[in-house]
Amino acid sequence: VFALTITISVLVIACPCALGLATPTSIMVGSGLGAEHGVLIKSAEYLEKAGKLNAVVMDKTGTLTQGVLDVTAFKNYSGDEARNMNLMMAFEQGTSHPIAKAMVYYGEDRGYKSVVELESFADVPGKGLQGSYQGVSVQLGHSRWMKELGYDLSAVEDDIFTYESQGASVSLLAVDGMITALWAVEDELRPETASVVKELQSQGIEVWMLTGDNRRTAEYIAKQAGISHVIAEVLPQDKASKVKELQDKGLVVGMVGDGINDAPALVTADIGFAIGSGTDIAVEAADIVLVRNDLHTLVQAVRLSRKTMTNIKQNLFWALIFNCIGIPLAAVGALNPMIAGTAMAFSSVTVVSNSLRLKRAKI
Repeated sequence: VFALTITISVLVIACPCALGLATPTSIMVGSGLGAEHGVLIKSAEYLEKAGKLNAVVMDKTGTLTQGVLDVTAFKNYSGDEARNMNLMMAFEQGTSHPIAKAMVYYGEDRGYKSVVELESFADVPGKGLQGSYQGVSVQLGHSRWMKELGYDLSAVEDDIFTYESQGASVSLLAVDGMITALWAVEDELRPETASVVKELQSQGIEVWMLTGDNRRTAEYIAKQAGISHVIAEVLPQDKASKVKELQDKGLVVGMVGDGINDAPALVTADIGFAIGSGTDIAVEAADIVLVRNDLHTLVQAVRLSRKTMTNIKQNLFWALIFNCIGIPLAAVGALNPMIAGTAMAFSSVTVVSNSLRLKRAKI
């Protein structure tokens, strides 16, 4: 009878119910808390990884900035202004890029319409648009591409420098081998960007800006946001490789983006964060979706991950401490089976109660 009593006591106190509850209960509560704050986590794996990030890469347009672009300056250098405006609209209506939309709206607001019929049209990713009109070659894109094409920009260099130094993206129109017009397009920072960057940095996370814009524009925006690491003039197809380079340095990298071009980088990163108002492709590619379209939820996602992992470790401690103390006592006959059963049940209650405590955590 004594041996049977000891056996029953050991088996009861050693029951791993609490151990089995320790992780899933915390994950369940943590995921629910994230959803309440607009953080949609697609898997428990990403909830765990988010707290380990030590670098976050952010796209500029639509992520650090509001994504609502406006043309702030227009210069007509050569030819009829109406023709240049109409050519611009004919090209830009063929693409959904935010800068294109801003330029088309600018033209429409001044009474111009796309009455020009292009003979050919091609989109050069990350550079601009090109085609022909009445047998004449036409290009519309950023200054770096115009230099690649061999255009002389000396007459417009000062304007380009001025607008880019003020944080604007500059688009140039070239007709028949001559720069004929310039548009400067600006986008304002999100109100919360600077505070979010500062908060991430205070948590030991490096913040990087990744953009296809020229370096002058990128550095102007980065300075406003408080970002010291800038990767500029990156073609859309190269964003993923830039993320991979940071990973090769030993960093655990999170990527935050909202556009189609960001999707490969979101997949490559250890954790991909998509802005809720972004494209469907970006949302699908991401591991965590910031539903509320607010960068503060990025900080909340990191905090939530760290608090959840701390909670899991606490649960594992309580799950094991009962066994570590109870099993030796049961083995020497100092623990009645009824007391062992009570201790086993109490350990499970303790673990679940501690997990539910996470629900009241401030993130």
